Amino acid sequence: MSWANVLTAMLPENLLLLGIVLLICTELVGKPRGALPLSFFVLVAAALAAAGLGLSGYVGEPFPEHLSVGPQSLLAKAIIIGLTIPVVLMSRDDFADARFHLLLVSSLYGACLMVSADSFLTLFLGVEIMSLPVYALVLLAYRRPESAEAALKYLVLSGTASATFLMGVSLLYGATGSMSVGAFAGALGFRDPLALAAVVMILAAFFLKAAVVPFHTWAPDAYEGASVPVTAYMATVVKAGVLLAVARLFAEALLSPAMVHMVAILPLVSIVWGNLTAMRQTSFRRMIAYSSIAHAGYLFYAFLGDGPGRFQAVTFYILAYGLMNVLAFAAIPPDSSDTRRDSLDHLKGLFQREPYAAIMIGLAMLSLAGIPPFPGFVAKFLIFRNVMEAGFTLYAVLGLVGSYLGIYFYLRVIQYMFMSAEAPAEPGAERLALGASLVCLIPVVLLTLFPGPVIALL
Repeated sequence: MSWANVLTAMLPENLLLLGIVLLICTELVGKPRGALPLSFFVLVAAALAAAGLGLSGYVGEPFPEHLSVGPQSLLAKAIIIGLTIPVVLMSRDDFADARFHLLLVSSLYGACLMVSADSFLTLFLGVEIMSLPVYALVLLAYRRPESAEAALKYLVLSGTASATFLMGVSLLYGATGSMSVGAFAGALGFRDPLALAAVVMILAAFFLKAAVVPFHTWAPDAYEGASVPVTAYMATVVKAGVLLAVARLFAEALLSPAMVHMVAILPLVSIVWGNLTAMRQTSFRRMIAYSSIAHAGYLFYAFLGDGPGRFQAVTFYILAYGLMNVLAFAAIPPDSSDTRRDSLDHLKGLFQREPYAAIMIGLAMLSLAGIPPFPGFVAKFLIFRNVMEAGFTLYAVLGLVGSYLGIYFYLRVIQYMFMSAEAPAEPGAERLALGASLVCLIPVVLLTLFPGPVIALL
């Protein structure tokens, strides 16, 4: 493959890399205020490049057996890069220098590598490039004492996941003699104890990265300890990168009966436990953390379905879930105290103070709850339809029952905003935060009105 084709195939990553270099230069020359517009334009350019290549049907293999791109992976990259754009816009009040943007774009570069990885070497490189900057991001806006503990817990448990992943890859190489991502799909049908142990360890590593029960304990503390933009990024882009990488691992493989139970039972427990525990939370970010644990369960349920529909269902779910989470975080009213801003009591009477913010958060909550006709309903429908078509009706019914538990705490947020007494007035949201909510709102409306064409593209 020529260098021109290599540069074209990796155009989104190359634009992000150019952004990283330029952000370093802005920090060196002492122009921190240029970091936000620079990162914004770099992300827009990278998202448009990925979408353009994906819609044109571009296929390339810049590094044979290690990295390849196709329409599906390119559109997935466009989604995760696009989800980062409103995160950058809402970060103005929390981060005044280039460090945040540099770490964010670096982490995003790793997420893009994960989506195109063909070998476990590239996949591991992408996982670490994505994860390492996030440890620092949790601490960067140090507004509460819990931030240090949250960052440390995330670092230790994420390091454990990386070690487990490498051990699983080593066992898989011993069983199959290959470092190809496709070897994982082949090992799903093996009865060899070495191959089964490898699959279990690799899945356990991704369960930990995605905060699936019982590997979820880092998520509530990390989400609560981080600032709002970082929490939004962790809840959407980091989770999206992990789940899209898992979708690439499973490809179109058929699960053995033993693997079916492993892939189904822990995600089912995550759905139930995440929704039940979210009911007790008084912190908005902790509530979203437990909500994300439940949504990780829904996403892993997709791998019970037939092969061809897995990546499509996961990608659409990530798009709908990510947009709604970022929309909710962008609309949260500001406060001088981070603890008070994070409290659900801060949302009481919000509709009387800031009707637009209340309506945006309300739309996000209804969609995350899976209420029709919002995109969250369509996303869950795709997941459970695939599960039922694959013959796992019992797991589909149990998952649907578990999903109903989440309706309570989402509606509680709406009740606080629209039906509670008015709280003391606070300063209105900044223009860039409102812009971030509009960036999310437009595709949300399109997904609500025209989900079919979007699904067909994926």
